[in-house]
Amino acid sequence: MLLGTSMGGARPKAVVQDDVGLWIAKFNRDDDRWNNTRVEHAMLRLARECGLTTAESRIETVGTKDVLLVKRFDRERTGKGYARARMVSGLTLLRADEMPQSRQNWSYLILVEELRRVVHDPKRDARELFRRICFNALISNLDDHPRNHAILAKQKPWGLSPAYDLKPSAPASTERRDLAMECGDQGRYANATNILSQHARFLLDRDEAQKIVNDMKAKVQATWYETLRASGVSANDAEALRGAFVYPGFSV
Repeated sequence: MLLGTSMGGARPKAVVQDDVGLWIAKFNRDDDRWNNTRVEHAMLRLARECGLTTAESRIETVGTKDVLLVKRFDRERTGKGYARARMVSGLTLLRADEMPQSRQNWSYLILVEELRRVVHDPKRDARELFRRICFNALISNLDDHPRNHAILAKQKPWGLSPAYDLKPSAPASTERRDLAMECGDQGRYANATNILSQHARFLLDRDEAQKIVNDMKAKVQATWYETLRASGVSANDAEALRGAFVYPGFSV
């Protein structure tokens, strides 16, 4: 539990192995406002309930501390060790970097065009990416930067990787929230109208896209609290996060 080994990123983590395979172990920090490990686990569960493909996860309690284990989908255990899948981050697909002057390329609209160019099933993956934009907006996951998206190839075909790093935030504003990447005609605005404005790029007609937004909004609204509590998130932490889910400005 000494948090000295890290894979990089803002939060403490390490790679661990069990009989099943390799997992990324993610730890809480002393300055966290809520139990981040259980909240992130709950968001992966909620995303699956909304129809998204996500990384496998579970919670282990070591001593008095909760640890989130996220299964590495880029490694597969074999009789001779681990087979490594090819993986390319969204940052690379966008030909961008993390410097402020490069962030004009941080765009779901550009990302979906690149996906359609390289993946085996463009319609499936474009639709999945659209669903992830909706989900991020509905849970106020404002850390959806390009490194939190990737394509993966275990064999020859490329495809969108499972979703990972889904974490809500609770900003003060109830009127407007912005995703990390441009998602429509109004830029990064995490609003249903903005997300729908470029539905054709995701190979969706207007009615299909509207149904995805409506259905996911209803699902998140109805189940976010019980999913948090079922994942072991305390009532106090769940209440602290209430403002993250389906914020009022989403449907304005």
